[in-house]
Amino acid sequence: MRIAELFDLVTQGSTGLAFEAYDGSRVGPLDAPATVEVRSPRAVRYLSQASNDLGLARAYVSGGLEVRGELCEALRRLWEVGDGTVPWRARVAALRTIGPRLLRPAPAPPEEVRPRGRRHSKRRDATAVSHHYDLSNRFYRCLLGPTMAYTCAVYPHAEATLEEAQCEKFDLVCRKLGLRPGMRLLDVGCGWGGMVVHAARRYGVEALGVTLSGEQAEWGRREIEKARLSDRAEIRHLDYRDVPERDFDAISSIGLTEHIGRAQMPAYFTFLRSRLRPRGRLLNHCITRPDNVYPSFEHGGFIDRYVFPDGELSGPGRMISAMTDAGFELRHEENFREHYARTLAAWLGNLEAHWQEAVHEVGEGRARVWRLYLAGSQVSFERRDALELHQVLGVRTEGGDAGMPLRNDWEGTRVARPNAAASDAEPAQAAGASRL
Repeated sequence: MRIAELFDLVTQGSTGLAFEAYDGSRVGPLDAPATVEVRSPRAVRYLSQASNDLGLARAYVSGGLEVRGELCEALRRLWEVGDGTVPWRARVAALRTIGPRLLRPAPAPPEEVRPRGRRHSKRRDATAVSHHYDLSNRFYRCLLGPTMAYTCAVYPHAEATLEEAQCEKFDLVCRKLGLRPGMRLLDVGCGWGGMVVHAARRYGVEALGVTLSGEQAEWGRREIEKARLSDRAEIRHLDYRDVPERDFDAISSIGLTEHIGRAQMPAYFTFLRSRLRPRGRLLNHCITRPDNVYPSFEHGGFIDRYVFPDGELSGPGRMISAMTDAGFELRHEENFREHYARTLAAWLGNLEAHWQEAVHEVGEGRARVWRLYLAGSQVSFERRDALELHQVLGVRTEGGDAGMPLRNDWEGTRVARPNAAASDAEPAQAAGASRL
């Protein structure tokens, strides 16, 4: 059996994709939407020796496997027939085809990481965050565009640009939090400072953002200075657990919960509640699993080894329960799953458009990690087989007083804001943002 035929065996010949291999073999339709090219014996070793998506990731990141055509469509079709684990009968066939060298362990690509220390300790969290976010601000600029917003955008209409949708996301959070001039806002896991800048500039609040990424903190401080907001906006390179101030009017957590860990979630919400004044609001915006049956994290999988070390996701019910158990009254919940699929498609488009610059900044292996990560995430959000994005609004009530309007007012006319003459597209020059 030749190499391309092995892949046709693994996928049961049902994907409609074409497979080509280094031994000159080819199977699949001539008009296939994508062709999977196996370029080296090492790629076959990666696929045979690792389960789930890790083998595929190693083969792709190393360049031993390439996809010609639409990567998202190739992943959609491959995932319809399996999770990436090669069946034993196919492994035996590969052993007969390639020989004993198939059993020789293949060293992982250098882009793969394995954090050390106690999971979710401050030191290990700092290391994990640095791995992902201290990559290169120029690289992130290629990927995210001028807003430097690295969380799900909110598209106000189908024709909205990524920049317009990111601005709408920040503004929606501000409106849900009921921000007014003179209020104090804490943004935990503030990323490149987009929420801090937007809230201070458009709503006149005093905003403090904290992030574990030194690169993000440096970028955000520069943006604050450029926007002339140093009198009411600040970004610190700091673990959110070390914020000493209290009595904030509002707290935004945009894309931080994914890094907290399920076991730490009760303490996380308890801490945030302790930093709010009575009737203060918390807006938690994060990726979730569709349910609590799906594992909260896949130890040793592609995302854990290459993208978000120690990242954990829970179902929205578990997250809401932890929030309410910590003393918050739930006031509103919203799922933006389709919006995240659109956001990821836009980021992937940016990456492809700036591919050479991205490779120059982080190397081809790391750029390939991101291409695979963005494409796979886009497909997952489209299919709802593993990922959703929820915004949850809670309030710290006092004697039954939530300080909330009788009906939600954030979808109506926008609040008059300081510097209202500035266009809604202007945060493209002034703002950074958050995390995935």
